[in-house]
Amino acid sequence: METKVKENLKDLVSPLAEASRWGHEQVVFCQDQDVGLKAIIGIHDTTLGPSLGGVRLWNYQKEEDALRDVLRLSRGMTYKSSLAGLNLGGGKAVIISDVKNKSEALLRRFGQFVHTLGGRYWTAEDVNMNIRDMDYIRMETPHVVGLSRESGGSGNPSPLTAYGVYIAMKAAAKRRYGKDSLQGKTILIQGAAGSVGHSLAQLLAKELPELLISDIQEDRLLSLYKGFPRGPRFIPPDAVYDTPADIFAPCALGGVLNEDSISRMNFDIIVGAANNQLHREKEDAELLRSRDILYGPDFLVNSGGVISVAYEFAGKYDEKAVYSRIDLIYDTLLNVFKKADKAKLSSHQAAMKLAEERIHQIR
Repeated sequence: METKVKENLKDLVSPLAEASRWGHEQVVFCQDQDVGLKAIIGIHDTTLGPSLGGVRLWNYQKEEDALRDVLRLSRGMTYKSSLAGLNLGGGKAVIISDVKNKSEALLRRFGQFVHTLGGRYWTAEDVNMNIRDMDYIRMETPHVVGLSRESGGSGNPSPLTAYGVYIAMKAAAKRRYGKDSLQGKTILIQGAAGSVGHSLAQLLAKELPELLISDIQEDRLLSLYKGFPRGPRFIPPDAVYDTPADIFAPCALGGVLNEDSISRMNFDIIVGAANNQLHREKEDAELLRSRDILYGPDFLVNSGGVISVAYEFAGKYDEKAVYSRIDLIYDTLLNVFKKADKAKLSSHQAAMKLAEERIHQIR
């Protein structure tokens, strides 16, 4: 037993060092064996306001992986809210569990832990969570957004996230091709069976690109896209990075842009909804730059969802105003590309600098 404890502590050393290096304000470990809850809440920075970020439920193989994930995700939320001009900080939570073990009791107990933070962290929907789950958490704490419309909330944020990705994709096309029309472009969506991926495909269908779709849930994918305009072509998951396309949209999990995958890619543009797409932030962003692949930084591109719930957080949800705010992603991304070129930086580094400038000014 003693050896196992030592091994577990050793596993946690590296991500805890990352928390220190990245300046996280607080990391909270939550556990209740009676309901099967094991969760981690990460609060990165509250300079601009209370931290806000979704809770994802995932069956992590190691607690070290869960901790590293929550640290990277919460940090990304800080940059996301800053670039979007929101008065919110960066936070995130993960529940370590198989989705089949999700229950009202587990979610409400998680809500109680959120409540103990006194509003420093506001939670919302993320991977393997839905609006009903948010309503359960809301029974224990007011510090939750992304509630159902019936409960006075903003509803499912996925279509808003997808809309932001669509707007960013048009901006990237403007930068690379001189015009923002996507008509006739070949666009590959990874994670196309997911809520955001499918919503993005529906938006893209209006411009009639050649659509390539991929997902590990092949049966669900084929069912979702049956009768879809122009019949999208299915790409097996293991062939994604070897398939030529004008634009690649990673909309599944993070870490997909790494030394191996980038070396195999034949894309002009990468713009997608997944968080933490770069496996090694600085190195892989530079690798994309060296290969002349135009990259839309994920924490800017996928900010539509947090913009939506930010209006709910402020207590004045206005769907028209939300869409107008998301439209600003277009100009912000073009500004990032311009700053990157001027400073000879990767677009990822340029976006981080813009976000950090606002935080430092407010601080």
